[in-house]
Amino acid sequence: MARILCAWSPDWAIANWRRRTTSAPPEGAEPPFALVETVRGVRRLAAVSREARALRLYPGQKATDAAAIAPDLVTAEAEPEADAAALAALADWCVRFSPAVAADPPDGLFLDITGVDHLFGGEAGMMAELRERLLANGLPFRLAIADTPGAAWALARHGRDGTIAPPGGQADLLAPLPPAALRLLPEDAAQIERLGLRRIGQLLDIPRAPLGRRFGARTLTRLDQALGRHAEALTFRRPPTPWVDRLAFFEPISAPEDMARVTWDVCARLCARLEAEGQGARRFEVGFCRVDGKIAPVEVGLALPGRDARRIARLFAPKVEAVDPGFGIDAVLVAAYEVEPLAGRQAGLETRLETRLETGLETGLPPAPEDGLAPLVDRLANRLGPERVWRAAPVESHVPELSVRRAAPLAAAAAPSAVPAPAPWDPEAPRPARLFRRPEPLDGVIALTPDDPPSQFRWRGRLHRVRRAEGPERVGEEWWKRGIEEASTAHVRDYYRVEDQDGARFWLFRAGLYEPGQPAKWWLHGLFG
Repeated sequence: MARILCAWSPDWAIANWRRRTTSAPPEGAEPPFALVETVRGVRRLAAVSREARALRLYPGQKATDAAAIAPDLVTAEAEPEADAAALAALADWCVRFSPAVAADPPDGLFLDITGVDHLFGGEAGMMAELRERLLANGLPFRLAIADTPGAAWALARHGRDGTIAPPGGQADLLAPLPPAALRLLPEDAAQIERLGLRRIGQLLDIPRAPLGRRFGARTLTRLDQALGRHAEALTFRRPPTPWVDRLAFFEPISAPEDMARVTWDVCARLCARLEAEGQGARRFEVGFCRVDGKIAPVEVGLALPGRDARRIARLFAPKVEAVDPGFGIDAVLVAAYEVEPLAGRQAGLETRLETRLETGLETGLPPAPEDGLAPLVDRLANRLGPERVWRAAPVESHVPELSVRRAAPLAAAAAPSAVPAPAPWDPEAPRPARLFRRPEPLDGVIALTPDDPPSQFRWRGRLHRVRRAEGPERVGEEWWKRGIEEASTAHVRDYYRVEDQDGARFWLFRAGLYEPGQPAKWWLHGLFG
């Protein structure tokens, strides 16, 4: 069962404004303060301080009415863009508690803490540490934990601060709350309360059909989301994963050798979990939580799923050396992504044959890539970039430059079952090891037409005399992929594989069909190894 922690700050905009401003706070008791914005040509309060709320001022109130109630009201211009950026930064900071964090604009957060609260001694311990760190940074928040985002939202804003709903027990805690706790539109909540329904429990007592007819489908949806009857998707800032582990330190660390050691330690803990579950991951991310609240993330990828902590830590080593620890690092997180089943050892031919004879099926689990080509590919990809390490895979196309695509270096040759597998390379029509992105023109070509290969050609200023040749191989355009009126014999090519006096081999072609009296156009398209 999922567990969601909701964090909400009624003073979020005020706290951010005070953190951004350089003016000194007034001496003695603070006067009421509010942020003001223009809404459809009318100046209204966007956020109010606690002192202003004590005077019955509220967001959305006209600034003129507020000034009449509180003549000493201090105002400043609201900055919603800066508040949104601060909320996004806080969501990134909360990754130290959960890898799945979603912003709830304009002043809230959702944390999916399923499976990670044990790292903090339970849900109460996680909530206490989160509250302590927020208050240390001058950010007062109300917190609540429940099974659903809707219930956590309602308890954080309208329930008792720090409420932890027992699994499956949020209905009893929601019953005494007002209908506005269901995240209804203001007009819908006002209409419900005008009819004398002041508590969610009263809505639960009404039969479902009359409730939907009277207050609409939106009310039913919000009620079902809060109670867990209807699923609700959250938009997390990074992909959620249950494969996460954490190490916290009594004193901050900053030495490179300490950072390398804790990287190995936290990777070893997570890889032990992966091995116990028979899983491996293709991507690992380590986040160094600095004492100033910033997260320094580093990421490595694997060509094949793996869980060898020593090899993964070695991939992290050059990136960890470049991490700026600031004033120190007080916690380190590791998360695994693209997790999939992984065999504990490589099955031999006899084992696979026995499995097939006994069950009629293959296990389908890839071997653990502890040795072989995978470590080399991983080092190259993480040093040079994954987009620079690839292999050529065949594509069913008659056009040479369209018959190849980039694929992962160690990806399986077969395509997914839902997609037809591509045809393998045709041994009767070999292709060059290096295919030019664009064919290059040839000069000084001497050839008997229409079907003879050239006896010599000049490429990049050098004359090549042909000693051996094979061909032609005629390649036409894929006319069935476009209108018949666009088909042309000018797109026909006659390819030859030729070898010069030095043993170098080339793949060249004559463009178009032979026409008496017209000079042939020759192009070089690739080089054989």
